[in-house]
Amino acid sequence: MDRYAKWKQRELLVILFYAVAFYAYALRISLRLSHDHYLKLRGLAPGWLIPSRRNDVSDAQWRNFRGNLPILSFVFAVFTVIANGSRSLFKLKAKGMTILWLFLSLVYLTYLHGACVIYILSIATANFLLVKVFARKKFFPFMVWAFNLFFLLCNRIYEGYSFSIFGPQFEYLDNFRGTFRWHICFNFVVLRMISFGYDYHWGQLDSHFDLEKHVTRCSLCKLGKTCYVVRQEKDIASDSSCSFSLYLCYLVYAPLYLAGPIISFNAFASQLDVPQNTHSVKDVARYGLRWLFSFLLMELMTQFFYYNAFVISGLWRELSPVEIFIIGYGVLNFMWLKFLLLWRYFRFWSLVNGIETVENMPNCINNCYSLETFWKTWHASFNRWLIRYMYIPLGGSRRKFLNVWVVFTFVAVWHDLEWKLLSWAWLTCLFFMPEMLLKSASNAIKVQSAFGEFLLRELKALSGAVTITCLMMANLAGYVIGPSGLSLFVSSFLSKEGLPVLGGVFFSFYVGTKLMFHIKDLRSGVHRPR
Repeated sequence: MDRYAKWKQRELLVILFYAVAFYAYALRISLRLSHDHYLKLRGLAPGWLIPSRRNDVSDAQWRNFRGNLPILSFVFAVFTVIANGSRSLFKLKAKGMTILWLFLSLVYLTYLHGACVIYILSIATANFLLVKVFARKKFFPFMVWAFNLFFLLCNRIYEGYSFSIFGPQFEYLDNFRGTFRWHICFNFVVLRMISFGYDYHWGQLDSHFDLEKHVTRCSLCKLGKTCYVVRQEKDIASDSSCSFSLYLCYLVYAPLYLAGPIISFNAFASQLDVPQNTHSVKDVARYGLRWLFSFLLMELMTQFFYYNAFVISGLWRELSPVEIFIIGYGVLNFMWLKFLLLWRYFRFWSLVNGIETVENMPNCINNCYSLETFWKTWHASFNRWLIRYMYIPLGGSRRKFLNVWVVFTFVAVWHDLEWKLLSWAWLTCLFFMPEMLLKSASNAIKVQSAFGEFLLRELKALSGAVTITCLMMANLAGYVIGPSGLSLFVSSFLSKEGLPVLGGVFFSFYVGTKLMFHIKDLRSGVHRPR
């Protein structure tokens, strides 16, 4: 083993010691803050896992999901028994499963949205007709984007529309709007309508996908399984058997309707006929068990650490800089675990019924030191959708410095029409610029000595620390405290008391980035004796 490799092993031990000390300190401060201030915090409720402690349910999205989990799981079980039982008993293929899932999903939507299902079906039908009529035209991409952006914005501006606008005789329908706002869920339907439009449009053109070449490179395909890429590239949308019922089934498929993960039309339709074979029954069962353990972890976290409640209550403004950092860092970890539980629950439901989607959050939030990696692992299925239907049609990497602004602005508007989300998008783009330049420069550098490798690694670690700091600021501004709160957040760290804390935070992120390097090396076998 060479001297540089030995030095890296010693460095790893020091970094691990620092990481343990950092988290021990952060957890101790978090426990003290939660204990000292819980009487002033909003959004706490009696806990069930540890009855003597309060539970942080201040986040509306998590509170709604958690509160509706029993009825949602009942629907999950009933739909799964009906769908899988019918497939096995009646030997149903694509057409039969389409009709069955369309019926089940429409029952599900009627419970969720009541009479507002009319809006969903009307817009979906108009999109289907537009695709069928204009798919072969050169201006089709502009038309499909204009149509879907128009309804995406109007749905939000008019908050799902009132039936009374069509006349007083329809006003009574406003009393039957269901239990969930349809225009919130419709954001995902917009992505599916665009996916169908593009897949149908590309189906009219010559396919450039080389299946034989892909199979020689894909580890899954070599094992005789069918990977997501092959399913996605199957020309199903333009096939004569592609019916309106199949299109509608894709838009409202119950397991993925509320929150995704996002799947392309071709990938979805191909699995209605031949269910996924990538994951065995044991794999799917283990996946569900891992979700259950993650749910218990969330319950423990929210009963001991009231990170989100500090933000909702505005109490974080009264804390010291080091306490503000710990609360901010804790909120981001809470958000990560919340979305992991949401997305993996619905992906599990879909897997049980034979439809595989891309896994969101394949990596932990604390194992991302670049904006590109963070985005690819945070909402991975949305990232794939953006690359396939937006980034590449806009010119891909040839115009990447312009395209990232367009893509992230769309992502912000797609989430909601809020200034704080636009600020998140534009801050992210601003922070993306130097990272892309640095990545291009580092790829061009040819390291030929151990010292050169050491120097490049240190520069990347410093760059990673800067990126993590920027990521934390952008996500807090966009999803937690808003632009006004961000200015207070930053000013607290630029004060006389806050500057040493800022230095400590930056050093911790630098050490954390180096730990991620070591994890990557261990996975690739770099640390093994030579």
